[in-house]
Amino acid sequence: MKKKEHLSFFGCGPVYCAIIITLTVLGAIAGGQSLLSGGRVLQLKWLFWPVGIALILLGIVMWALANFHSRLDQNIVSNTLVTTGVYAWVRNPIYSAIMLDCTGVLLLVCNLWLLILPPLYWLLMTLLVSATEEKWLRDLYGQQYVDYCARVNRCLPWFPKK
Repeated sequence: MKKKEHLSFFGCGPVYCAIIITLTVLGAIAGGQSLLSGGRVLQLKWLFWPVGIALILLGIVMWALANFHSRLDQNIVSNTLVTTGVYAWVRNPIYSAIMLDCTGVLLLVCNLWLLILPPLYWLLMTLLVSATEEKWLRDLYGQQYVDYCARVNRCLPWFPKK
């Protein structure tokens, strides 16, 4: 890889987000129509709605923390690997936030057929990020990034490993 002054501001993110947002919108429309009516479980609305709303709120908070609290744009320009704040809980909090928001929206539709989409979102994020951004970051930061990857999950926020 040819050395740059700093990493791209966008990476594979816009492609990933466009795909999963499109799938979520199409899924929500289809899930409410007769096309997928066999999966409708309105009797579980009491469960799906609170979990869906919680995921949406978590995604919004995570996105805001990743973008504003962590000052990501400044760290990209200064070539600083961000490993604190929300980045100590998940390596890709912006993509994860969008994934959580989309999953929350799907839960609000109360259709079991749509539950196949979140694992696809996770798989797509894993494939895209590992094939692109993780290689760039490993080239740029070396062992510091390898150690960070060993401590922090790629997609799902969780307590960092010691």
